[in-house]
Amino acid sequence: MSTPHGQRSSDWKILAALVALSAVPALAGTARLSELARDAAVTTANARFFAMPLPVVLHILAVIPFSILGALQFAPAFRTRHRTWHRASGRVVVGCGLIAAVSGLWMTLFYPWPAGDGEALYIERLVFGIGMLISMLLAINAIRQRHFTVHGRWMLRAYAIGMGAGTQVLTHLPYVLLVGQPDESTRAVLMGAGWVINVAVAEWIIRKSSARRTVVHARPARP
Repeated sequence: MSTPHGQRSSDWKILAALVALSAVPALAGTARLSELARDAAVTTANARFFAMPLPVVLHILAVIPFSILGALQFAPAFRTRHRTWHRASGRVVVGCGLIAAVSGLWMTLFYPWPAGDGEALYIERLVFGIGMLISMLLAINAIRQRHFTVHGRWMLRAYAIGMGAGTQVLTHLPYVLLVGQPDESTRAVLMGAGWVINVAVAEWIIRKSSARRTVVHARPARP
């Protein structure tokens, strides 16, 4: 049996890892906002954002709190000790998650494709963007019905998809260092891997948690 101290230590390790992962989209988004705010030079890489900045600004302003506050939602001991904070910040996370999913889908559908993107990555963005939006809606429906466990599972799935940008840096970095810039098909594989890894980890956590609950409920009551 793990000790309370061990549980807290495990929570903080999970929290630190998630915050570190969330730093990637947060820093990238901040850099993009700075670029738009100071009217930087327009290039082929950023022209679509200058032509229509509102969707990307909304996306970034939603993703940053979604990723950072969302990380705190998945530390059990922290959540238990700060229930009021958990409920209040959870509303922010849900709202930001919806904005992030919808704005991300809008950009996928209506922004011109950047260099290096192709049909495969376009489809991936649609699939995972729709998956995140559906997960958010199912999480909202579950919490309205006070199905807290189901709500947590769908939020975890949505968070995993939303944090794909962080994991995609990890999938790209070794390839770029060892091989160089990926071509269109390789980029689609590396981007897809980031989302798949996150979703697989989320499903593993959900199954592990479900198995633990099953064992607890199966134990006979003590006389």
